[in-house]
Amino acid sequence: MAIEPLIIRYGLLAIFLGAGIEGEAVVMTGGVLAHRGLVPLIPACICATVGSCLVDQGWFALARRFRDNRWIKRTRAKPAFAKALGWLERYPTAFILAFRFIYGMRTVSPIAIGTSQVPARKFVPLNALAAAIWGPAFTLIGYYFGATIDPLIARFGGQAHILLLAVAAVVLLGLLIHLGRKLLSRD
Repeated sequence: MAIEPLIIRYGLLAIFLGAGIEGEAVVMTGGVLAHRGLVPLIPACICATVGSCLVDQGWFALARRFRDNRWIKRTRAKPAFAKALGWLERYPTAFILAFRFIYGMRTVSPIAIGTSQVPARKFVPLNALAAAIWGPAFTLIGYYFGATIDPLIARFGGQAHILLLAVAAVVLLGLLIHLGRKLLSRD
């Protein structure tokens, strides 16, 4: 089976899910796929935005509800958690708007914010606004990056599906490495 029909059929769902799980790599790949015409650009931006917003909202809510859970306590012990709380205390609004753009802070920040005194009525709209900026920004980076790989795809001629498969494999490998690190860090 060719990969293009799978991407056309499930690409937007993959962007939606991947935006919250892996983030930038999946969303930029979604932009490349939009450039290639395999997924529509505007829905790809929307899927990236909504997926990111919902996952961060979920982490916030879980941390708020289960702040004394051992998993949350283990997360609190990480250096990035302390850094996130420090920035949150100094610049609450700016940090909520910016955390998903700061390398290494994207996953731990909504958990840190959930354990803080920041009210949900403040976090929810700021999280949505930040996601509405982040999703299209990274999708468009991928979209415009797609123009730079067009000559590479042209070199493959009728074998462009091999390049798309390679990109999908790299994204999948990144996801597996990320999940493996998370599982290993639990010990």
